[in-house]
Amino acid sequence: MKKISIGALLVALVVVLAGPAQAAFTVGGENGWSLGTDGIVNIFGAYQTNSGSNAAAGLLGVTGDQKFGVRVGLLPSIIAFNVKAPTTAGVDSNMRAAMYFNVQNSGNAGGQTGLNAGNYHYDTDPNIDFREFFYTAKGKFGEFLAGRALNLFQGQNILNDMTLFTAGVVDMTAVRGGTSLGHIGYGYLYCNFGPQFRYTTPDMGGVKFALEVGEPYQISSASSGVSNDGKQNVPRLEAELSYATTFKGGSVHAWLSGIEQTATRATTVVRPRGSDISLGVAPGLNVQFGPVGIMGSGYYGTGLGMVSTQDGDAFTQSTNDIFGNQRTFWGFLAQTTFQATDAIRLAVNYGANRSDRTAREGQLHLYSGMKSQEAAVFQVNYNLNKFTQFTLEYIWAQNVLQAGDKMRSNQAALGTVFFW
Repeated sequence: MKKISIGALLVALVVVLAGPAQAAFTVGGENGWSLGTDGIVNIFGAYQTNSGSNAAAGLLGVTGDQKFGVRVGLLPSIIAFNVKAPTTAGVDSNMRAAMYFNVQNSGNAGGQTGLNAGNYHYDTDPNIDFREFFYTAKGKFGEFLAGRALNLFQGQNILNDMTLFTAGVVDMTAVRGGTSLGHIGYGYLYCNFGPQFRYTTPDMGGVKFALEVGEPYQISSASSGVSNDGKQNVPRLEAELSYATTFKGGSVHAWLSGIEQTATRATTVVRPRGSDISLGVAPGLNVQFGPVGIMGSGYYGTGLGMVSTQDGDAFTQSTNDIFGNQRTFWGFLAQTTFQATDAIRLAVNYGANRSDRTAREGQLHLYSGMKSQEAAVFQVNYNLNKFTQFTLEYIWAQNVLQAGDKMRSNQAALGTVFFW
């Protein structure tokens, strides 16, 4: 194998700076250091038409909308690099850095002048998203991680969704900016990437436990934060218990993740100086029997949000009622896949996110915010080879307000993903 110096590795990282944990190929030397890379190129053509009430538009756009875009799917395109140090005292030390790319124009021409005014094809910002940059140390004690990585709560829910590498629900509200949604907001909450310390136990007969300490978020607009009292001093805790095994002709993967964080309320809100709390659980099970795969996942809790974990009062959804009581949020995703041939896989899933009125709102018939967001995806995958996939999807999505208003969206997506 060609010899490579530590300096050359660092230069390479400065130039490219990116990558996932299992490299497609590596460059290493006799001194024990190695550099690996992996990634994907993900691009889809998506068409969407909407009907119903604009009041329930949410993430889907406005009624009467008909849009076509060429864009990334749920996962952006990725270039990632991994550095491995020489194993020392039985400990493997690694570093991972990854850049995530949108290929489409952002669709936001606000503030542009001259030739750029109103011309989205000149608007290429933002195109790069730094989501991963972390260090791990792994040995008989388990694994320690420090840096920016995928959060634990509902992480497996999204990783086991069949639309992870495809499009799923397409959010056209920002015209062409950002990724599609998969089932984010329509079966689970986006777990997000965040700065953290994490410890994972060794594999104990297929069982693992992980604990994450992350920075706190502002749970609602009533919670203390930079915009009001500036008090966010309680870490966010996330955890995951998982089990994985194989058997003749199949496999089983089960998980249960959780989240807990409190945030002191501002002095200027209803019921001041109390606390908001994010408290939730998210179970899941994925079983493979020969060519058939069955997966189910869900979540339940308070202070969680409707689209992204702890999204506060974003996305036209408020975490608390006007009396300061917290709402309950829950959702689920059910999925079946069938490997028809070595190259063709058929799949379907259905999921929904829901927000319940508080007991006080139910008594007084208050609050007309989002009640449910649901979607079904029908998918055909064709693998040209081990590293090239083509996918055709039909997506039906519907938003329903507490007051009964509805917005429906019919979507189609055709695209390709290249892995390395």
